Amino acid sequence: MKDSLKDIVTESISYDAKASEEEIKKKKRNIIIAVSGLMVVFVLFFGIMLFSFRLGSPMNMDGKKDLVYIHVAKGMSSADIGKELEKKGVISSTTTFWIATKLNGADSKFKVGTFALAKNMSAADALSVLINGNTVAVRVTIPEGYGVKDIAKRLDEYGVCSEREFLELAKDYAPYDYMEKHKNTVYRVEGFLFPDTYDFASDATAKDVMNRMIDEFDNKLTADMRKEAAARDISIYDLVTMASLVEKEARYEEDMPIISQVLWKRLNISMPLQSDATLQYVMAEIKEDVSIADTKIDSPYNSYQNYGLPPGPIASPGLKALKSALRPASTDYLYFVADRQGKNYYSNTYDEHLAIVSEVR
Repeated sequence: MKDSLKDIVTESISYDAKASEEEIKKKKRNIIIAVSGLMVVFVLFFGIMLFSFRLGSPMNMDGKKDLVYIHVAKGMSSADIGKELEKKGVISSTTTFWIATKLNGADSKFKVGTFALAKNMSAADALSVLINGNTVAVRVTIPEGYGVKDIAKRLDEYGVCSEREFLELAKDYAPYDYMEKHKNTVYRVEGFLFPDTYDFASDATAKDVMNRMIDEFDNKLTADMRKEAAARDISIYDLVTMASLVEKEARYEEDMPIISQVLWKRLNISMPLQSDATLQYVMAEIKEDVSIADTKIDSPYNSYQNYGLPPGPIASPGLKALKSALRPASTDYLYFVADRQGKNYYSNTYDEHLAIVSEVR
């Protein structure tokens, strides 16, 4: 009996050991299968990723509308470029662009220059253009009356150069002596960036662009115009400052010489210029009508509170405004006001001016 019981116990233990061994083997098999499955999934996923981000030939942008221009400057990282692409709507995610860059080993392959791209491109297509595509020359029109901030923003939108770099350089850059350094001015180049249509090379820097526009201003300011200014004892700096006021105050060319005459006359009789345009230059937002409170803004550009010209130009005047500032009309007007369509009305006395204002405003 004892032997039988012993045999039964031994057999039972042996069976349990075998069962445990089988379970262990089964668990190992399951683990191996699971790991193998994960590896297959990973390989498939990685393969799909590689396929999705595989670079093809750069897309042909000929004939495409609403092109977006991206400027890649020397030293820009893939993260910098990705942010720029996302900001301008070329790609939807900087992350996918980063992945595409890494998978293709393209961190050091970006070309320097300006590229034409389309909105809503895939990360791979955008990357292909930036490392394999051709740079483009960019045509940009700078309208008359644009200030430095407007110009910098437009250049950035067209991918010519960085808005930040342009504004930083604009603070103190002055290649010509007549670009005087005055206290309280924000940008020393204000007024001297000639408004025109330019073709900029794809690798142009902010300094290249600024030099081109300043040189164009210097070319437009002829020797005869300089002699006329000197004969009237007007410095080039003051001429440009006055021309910038004329440019911003007049919507129509025929009004420019008359507004010029009014402003010069006010200066000659020591009357504040009271130009809304000078207020708008320092206000956070442009208003159609300035308020009484606005005329009390504490600023050297507030020509309601300060006598004489403002510290410097408030915009880039065109050639017509420059000539009008140099050759004002021959009238006795002292006041002017524009209606909602920009047509100006002139008067000699303040009472006449108030009567016109009540009619047209």
